[in-house]
Amino acid sequence: MHSYAANALAAALVLAGVINLLPLIGVMGAERLQSLYGMGFDDSSLRILMRHRALLFGLLGGALLAAAFIPQWRLPMALVGLASMLSFIALAALEGGGNAAIRRVVIIDVIASVLLALALLWARR
Repeated sequence: MHSYAANALAAALVLAGVINLLPLIGVMGAERLQSLYGMGFDDSSLRILMRHRALLFGLLGGALLAAAFIPQWRLPMALVGLASMLSFIALAALEGGGNAAIRRVVIIDVIASVLLALALLWARR
């Protein structure tokens, strides 16, 4: 892989990693979750699920960041990150609607997915 393509893929992984780390703050509880998603989390079962989701996003974000610096991880983690973001976009499209916070996440995921996909294509040439 050419160094420009490798650098582009590493940069896209850093961007995707940071985006996926942002929801980690939701682990801190209902107030943080509300700030992320623009809705209340009064039900304790829903809070547990969403806090766990936040933790999983933190793990994914950390792995994406690590992959930026570990060349052997770049391709598999880029594919995992892309699958995660595209699945959220697809679910949001299938469900329809969503509040402003969810629509903002969709837009961010679309942009990051395009950048990650382009970097992957460039790296595979």
